[in-house]
Amino acid sequence: MSAISDPISEEMMQAELLRLVTAGSVDDGKSTLIGRLLYDTKQILADQMEAIEETSQRRGDGYVNLALLTDGLRAEREQGITIDVAYRSFVTPRRRFQLADAPGHVQYTRNMVTGASTAHVAVILVDARNGVVEQTRRHSYIAAMLEIPHIVVAVNKMDLVDFSPERFAEIEADLRELADALGLHDMRAIPMSALRGDNVVEAGDGMPWWTGPTLLEHLETLDISADKNLEDRRFPVQWVIRPMADEFHDYRGYAGQVAGGVWRPGDDVVVLPSGRRSRVAAVETLDGELEAVAAPLSVTIRLEDNVDVGRGDMLADPERPPIVARELTAKLCWMSERPLEGRATLGIKHTTRNVRAIVDELVSVVDITTLVDQPAPSRLELNDLAVVKLRLSEPLAVDTFSRNRATGAFILIDEATNETVGAGMILEAS
Repeated sequence: MSAISDPISEEMMQAELLRLVTAGSVDDGKSTLIGRLLYDTKQILADQMEAIEETSQRRGDGYVNLALLTDGLRAEREQGITIDVAYRSFVTPRRRFQLADAPGHVQYTRNMVTGASTAHVAVILVDARNGVVEQTRRHSYIAAMLEIPHIVVAVNKMDLVDFSPERFAEIEADLRELADALGLHDMRAIPMSALRGDNVVEAGDGMPWWTGPTLLEHLETLDISADKNLEDRRFPVQWVIRPMADEFHDYRGYAGQVAGGVWRPGDDVVVLPSGRRSRVAAVETLDGELEAVAAPLSVTIRLEDNVDVGRGDMLADPERPPIVARELTAKLCWMSERPLEGRATLGIKHTTRNVRAIVDELVSVVDITTLVDQPAPSRLELNDLAVVKLRLSEPLAVDTFSRNRATGAFILIDEATNETVGAGMILEAS
């Protein structure tokens, strides 16, 4: 048995990219689901398939274990669990996908936050035998915290409950209750059997009562265009381009990635945090000038006036500007084995700007078992999800995370080790 991946055409490469993250409890079949998705969409090379078949036979699995496609680390294979975030890209005729396979264990919460931070869709697995469990609630909480626009719950192992529509209906009702409690966006449950392949890519014959889409059909047809913030123009400056050649001595361009809105020549601009004003003269790429661009395209913007703009500044719409803030209230995932205590001083990186921050207050921490906020913790431990208040050494131009995921997020850095120790989502700024 072998599957050869088809050549990727230029048209496919230009198809819309959808980023998804998968999460689930141990033994929910997440790795098998991803393996099935890749296998049935013909993304696996013949030599990869041969290696999987040989490993499956050597382990005595009794079947071709597609989970081996994603459990790539030796430690993962030995323990039968997913430890680190693994990224996979695949293409169908309708869409390009980037998949982040996040671990499900509590101790790897930080890994899931990392993998899910830029996702359009979270695929959360549920074992049909167990239904909604603690890990389901935890992963759903993280998806809500990260404002992931679309949630798909893969109710897996339906073959082990005799493909019962009644059992699926019970789980779906529990999921609706959870979604309402957490404020989840656009949750959709799909019954499936990853081991058999039912409702992953093809419908299969196990659940004729299911009239909804397969997982792949849902992912291919999901509209993510409305997820972008096209109203608030945001452009963090990453690099100032000043060619040394004499013929370009008047050229000054600002390179970076569009973080929000639609940018066109003639648009009014405010430079933050300085507040200086100008107007867009041109929007350029290596292929020349463009009439309009939106996130997440990387471009160079030229301004009509020779104003002072540097790396870390943000170009924005003066009519809908971000908040120029010195104080932030944010949700935080603490990622360091060294605890975080109040009054700690850390580096904060927000878009392309770096400043210092003092932890003014540890407001609350989530009880990871009950998902209830516990007020005023004395310190934060590894993988804690908390609310903190920060005071900044210099102003940052920010949005709330719910308004713009790019300009509403930041990371915290231990300046002594240069280690990333926290990831934050801004709730309030002043």
